[in-house]
Amino acid sequence: MRTLVLVVVVAFGYVTRPIWHGLVYSAIYSPTGLLVVGGGSLAAVVLWYLPPDRLRSAGSGVGGSSDLDVVSDGPDSLGELVGTDNGTAAAKFRLLAVIVGLLIAVSLLVGGISGTFEQRTLAQETMADATEVEAFPEANPENPRVVPRRVSEVTTRGEVSYRQHRLGTSDIARREDGSLAWSYPIEPDGFRNTLLENQRGVLLADMTRIDERRTETFDDTDFTYGEGMFLHRSADWQLKKTDYLARYNDDAVEFTHDGTPYMYYPKTGHEWRLVPFPHTVPVWDGGALVFPDGEIRHLAPEEAQSSEILDGQRLYPVSLTRAEMGSLGYRNGIVNQLPVVGAHRGEVELATLPDGADNRQPFIIDLAGERLSYVTAMEPYGADSRGLDEVWFADAETGEYTFFGTDRETLTGPERAMGIARSEDSQTNWGRNFVVTEPVPTIVDEDLWWHIKVSPVDFTDVTRNVFVNADSGAAIAVETDNETRAFIRGDINESTTDGDRDDEGAPDDGTDSDIIYYIVVTNQTGEVVERIPVRSGQDTSIVPPDDDRVTVVNGTATATNDSATTTNESTTAA
Repeated sequence: MRTLVLVVVVAFGYVTRPIWHGLVYSAIYSPTGLLVVGGGSLAAVVLWYLPPDRLRSAGSGVGGSSDLDVVSDGPDSLGELVGTDNGTAAAKFRLLAVIVGLLIAVSLLVGGISGTFEQRTLAQETMADATEVEAFPEANPENPRVVPRRVSEVTTRGEVSYRQHRLGTSDIARREDGSLAWSYPIEPDGFRNTLLENQRGVLLADMTRIDERRTETFDDTDFTYGEGMFLHRSADWQLKKTDYLARYNDDAVEFTHDGTPYMYYPKTGHEWRLVPFPHTVPVWDGGALVFPDGEIRHLAPEEAQSSEILDGQRLYPVSLTRAEMGSLGYRNGIVNQLPVVGAHRGEVELATLPDGADNRQPFIIDLAGERLSYVTAMEPYGADSRGLDEVWFADAETGEYTFFGTDRETLTGPERAMGIARSEDSQTNWGRNFVVTEPVPTIVDEDLWWHIKVSPVDFTDVTRNVFVNADSGAAIAVETDNETRAFIRGDINESTTDGDRDDEGAPDDGTDSDIIYYIVVTNQTGEVVERIPVRSGQDTSIVPPDDDRVTVVNGTATATNDSATTTNESTTAA
């Protein structure tokens, strides 16, 4: 009877194993989980099979009486189970509680030691595989992060309308044209629909443009297993069912290939290290590719990298990168980073992001050649340190690390950069009407800049982009998507005061200090074809092509109908 009950419990646990995934995984790959979950389960099984007379003998053997000293005419497992067997079941539960309590106490000590060695091992292995570089890698000017997540949330959700579905958690994916997008699963909304409806494809919202933002909806393909679906109908359930010994800590990457939507889940595994103290470290375990028809293809790292469907997408777990970067404080030893006795030699920590930043490290940016990278800014250890000491880049397809060390020169961090962006425009009512948000690093002519967005407080738009140089602290504000791309390409190379801006296309006649603004002429695609300076004491007016002033101003022939004329008193534009 005892064995039958145990088999039923085990069978139920196996059928519902995705529910217990966290407990079972920790029992296999965590010293604390092994002690508490594994040891507690073993103790429960032993007590379950322990005859009552053995329990009575154990109790009476200590001084002749005990709380565990019970009388029973014979074993009655069902009676023990419901607590009617003269107190035997209650005694076993008390004994199990004592054992589990002791295991928890021991696990606290073991967990602190093993956790420290896990951080130390992770830092050592990360440093061993990393390469230091002397220059920043080149950014991809065609894929700037212009649209913050919160702006995308507001604008994208306002563009779609589903009665039974909603947009799920957003992530960053590559579109088929090579641009980056905020990707969303179109998942069932409401309890009834999570039981009966399916995920209805994916939506991709362009994150590289705000002026002519493109949103692609692939909502004509139902996923057999998807996001927002209940229990066994969900992708999460099926992932854990088909590969139990892996962690799925990252959100899904929703994308399309040849017009078909897919989802990719990065996987993290763990490996045991027995010396100098038993501990485990996280490792990349590949990923799972979910097809709309219900197929789930578990891929090793090499298989994911060679997959045509996943070409250009993020493969390496962001959560693993975050753990590896967080461990770097231990790279010079455990004692070095201790609060009282540690020397803190060469110790770094994640750069602080201020309130309102609305993003989290690592930052995801696109480098030249359409190579996605996870960028982590590290600052020196210390409460007053806000400058950057190192900048780390992790290849999003391979997980390979490179890092740039500033030596003794400290670069401006994101917190200070946001302050500089606000101070550049003292006329704006910051916090009440507009906010600066989502700083992300970008590289312009081998210099690190912080790309910051200015948005209204309701996050319905991006009014301008501010770039703050991490070396000099100089700030340049641009307004259009084309100007943003031009700046990253290096075409806009200087900022001036009072909102004016020079670039390589502006005339250089030695009197730029007198210029109060420019008339900018653009073509149908928004590209700037001509810039006409207007100086102090001049004025402008718009006239038809047949106006005499188009060809003659103060008796002097000047411009045709596709340009503008200027005098010391006035400027006339056609």
